[in-house]
Amino acid sequence: MKRGMRALAKSDYEQLSEFRYQMRRFERFSERAAQAEGITPLQYLLLLHVKGYPERDWATIGELAERLQAQHHGVVALVSRCEVLGLVERRASERDRRQVEVHLLPDGEKLLARLAELHRAELRSLESAFTIPQIDL
Repeated sequence: MKRGMRALAKSDYEQLSEFRYQMRRFERFSERAAQAEGITPLQYLLLLHVKGYPERDWATIGELAERLQAQHHGVVALVSRCEVLGLVERRASERDRRQVEVHLLPDGEKLLARLAELHRAELRSLESAFTIPQIDL
């Protein structure tokens, strides 16, 4: 243990355990909600990250790879699967032709809106569980 750090108390472990438990419950809820809509959890996350990218309604493959913490080639394949479903489309960037922008299509927007509303309601029900534990390091 580093100098100046106190040992964790039993209550610290309990807080961390509860936080991780609630995170996993939310993830499982999310997985089931996406599957009920006929898409995979990763496809839902792709749609969410396209729509939720800061200051614009599209994202590049590289930006999506970072958001998903995935390899570039895996995100290319994921985008391709979403294109086949009619949820997104790729467009060459007008500013830099080397970049590809991923945009939501109307069916992707509708599907995302349904799932996002379900997720928001679930998060509200777990609000108190998602307070960050205060661990004195």
